Amino acid sequence: MTVVIAGAAETDEVGRLPGHSTMRLHLEAARNALADAGMTKDDIDGVATVGAPGPIQVAHALGITPSWLDGTGVGGSSFLFHVRHAAAAIRAGQCRTVLITHGESGRSRVGAPRHAFGPDSLAGQFEVPYGVVGPATMFTLTALRHMKETGLTHEQLAEVAVAQRRWAHLNPRAMYRDLITVEDVLASRLVAYPFHLLECCLVTDGGGALVVTSEELARRDPVYLLGSGESAESPVISQMEDFTTSKAFRRSGEAAFAEAKITHGDVDHLMIYDAFAHVPVYGLEDLGFVGRGEAGAFIAEGHTSPGGRLPLNTNGGGLSYTHTGMYGMFAIQESVRQLRGEAAAQVPGVELSVVLGNGGMFASAATLVLSNRLP
Repeated sequence: MTVVIAGAAETDEVGRLPGHSTMRLHLEAARNALADAGMTKDDIDGVATVGAPGPIQVAHALGITPSWLDGTGVGGSSFLFHVRHAAAAIRAGQCRTVLITHGESGRSRVGAPRHAFGPDSLAGQFEVPYGVVGPATMFTLTALRHMKETGLTHEQLAEVAVAQRRWAHLNPRAMYRDLITVEDVLASRLVAYPFHLLECCLVTDGGGALVVTSEELARRDPVYLLGSGESAESPVISQMEDFTTSKAFRRSGEAAFAEAKITHGDVDHLMIYDAFAHVPVYGLEDLGFVGRGEAGAFIAEGHTSPGGRLPLNTNGGGLSYTHTGMYGMFAIQESVRQLRGEAAAQVPGVELSVVLGNGGMFASAATLVLSNRLP
């Protein structure tokens, strides 16, 4: 059975939305995605989401009585997991059409759950006492080791933010659109060494939703799921096997490429979750697009920027477009737009797009291979 994304949409706005509760973001995105798919709630028999509100609450609020639910919560990559799990459920006959929703009041915190590292958690015992609290301080461990071992420079790290701002400059919905230089990035406030403010993700409000079903039930030109993979390494960054590479990135990517039967040369477009500037560096290397230690120069040479041979994070990414806290939904949305030819910064001739999601601080990962045609 061929599984497709038949509907995809975000909330009407992303950015600062103090008038939107978390639930409202879920529901607005869901209704937009259903409209995009040409469907109604009565077509939906599966619901997936992460966090609070969960799939039961979202289904109830929409008036859906589901026969299949998925509340998998593994950080910002969760929505890629949901697509993979929904495809498996549809192929197994457990449901027919799945609605995947995301809503997060990451900036305004309206109805948002509290996040804490309790004293009984691994992080609470082995990282928090040493001042490692939150993404900025956690991600420094990996970024600094990568810089030391591979020669990645501060200027090359800054080039990631510069490249993605070039894409955001073309996207009217992006939170930050003004073009920036390496000098601008390095002159911005130091948040946690080596990260400057412009190398850290945004904090925004917003949401998105997807409708996943079989090709037979799709009511508009579908986006085909050709392959997927998922993996996880460690719930705490200090226990990674190697700070300079993500095992979860590598394994999920290998699985997705193998299932889709593609090579790197087949890929027209790439979305890599970019919570901080070094994550796309890891993604390019761990997915095998470049060799170890080569991603910094690859980005600095313009290969991922507009006009480059491997367009990357074409909505502006979490560094410039939006980042509600769990960004994976927005990466999928941009891949769908590019494959439909509907993106604000449309890349000509996109037929195959790869999405890599990160959860936590390299804790989990999932990879999707999407296309607007069957092989």
